[in-house]
Parts: sequence; structure tokens; C-alpha cells
Amino acid sequence: MNHAQSVAPTFSATPVGRWVQGLRGALVLMLLCGVLYPLLTVAIGGVLFPHQSTGSLIERDGKVIGSALVGQPFNAPGYFHGRPSAADYDPFGVSGANLAPSNPALRERAVASSIAISAANAVEAAAIPVDLIAASGSGIDPHISPAAAELQIDRVAAARGLPRAAVAALVAARVERPVLGVLGQPRVNVLQLNLALDDIGSEAGATQ
Repeated sequence: MNHAQSVAPTFSATPVGRWVQGLRGALVLMLLCGVLYPLLTVAIGGVLFPHQSTGSLIERDGKVIGSALVGQPFNAPGYFHGRPSAADYDPFGVSGANLAPSNPALRERAVASSIAISAANAVEAAAIPVDLIAASGSGIDPHISPAAAELQIDRVAAARGLPRAAVAALVAARVERPVLGVLGQPRVNVLQLNLALDDIGSEAGATQ
């Protein structure tokens, strides 16, 4: 008799055996990929990048006032304004407008923003950097370009009664360069710039 025919089927060759093996493999992968790997990456991130791993939160007087990674709305004339947001600056609902350049609604919003920025900063519409008019893909971009910050220097200095040179120096000091010199663009974090602006305002008041 053929030896292959005399061997009884193994447990794994039966339908129940294959089902058990598949379940076992799924459980192992769930444990490795869904539990151990996330815990490992969180632990490594916490050790190597403690500030970033907790959300890059910014505190003042023991109170969290924002994150260096999430934009906030600033509307007062004495503050630098960030990019518009299609997500209302909600970090739990990040999104872009997803409107085509030909969409009338997008054009209307861009024109309205351009008129408002032009009037507030006493500049021609053609001089406005595009990032002050166009929302980012995430809707919570915390940065603006150096040109967008420089455009607002006169307004902020006048509203706060500060020398223009002092505000301009503050902007220049807050410009973040591309990572490794090549990754990304020069940028200014709006929240951190406004906090630094509050600091020099407080220092000026304390010396008077």
C-alpha cells in the first residue's frame, strides 16, 4: 500500500485545524502590530522626543495655551494673524476646503480675505503673500511665511505702540530655517511669535 495513503491527515489539514491556525495567526499579529508595536514606538518617542510626543504643548503660568503644531485664530490688530482655516482650527477635524480654483465660493472667500488684509495692513492686494489668503491642507498650519509676517509688522507695531524696528527684529529672530537646510521652507510660528510679542510688551511696561 502506498505510504502516502496510509498517513492520517494532520490536525491542521482539517477544516477546523485550518480555522484554528488562522485564528492563532490573527491573534499573534494583533498582539504584535496592535499592542506591542504601538507601545514600543510611544515609549521610544517619549524618551527621544519628550516634548513632541506629548503634542508640543505650550504652557504659560502652568496653563496649556496651545500647541506649536496647531494654528489658532488671532484677530486683534495687536497680534500677527495666521492662515485661514477650513477646519475652524479644530485639531480633531483637520481638513482643507477641497474646492477647485474655479469654484465661485473659493474665489469669493479669497477676494473677501484679500480686501480685509489689504485694508488692515494698508497694502495693495497684489503684495499679499498667498499663505495669508489660502488655507492649508490640514486647516491647522501653525506657520506663515516670513513675508506674511513682515507684511503685518506696521499694523502690530502701531497697535501696540512699539517701535517698528523692535517688532521687525522679533520677527527676524523667530524665522525657522528649513530642516538640514533643505527640508521645508523658512517659516514663522504664529503662536510663538505672538507670545514673544506679549513678552516684549510686558518688559516695556515694566520699565516705564
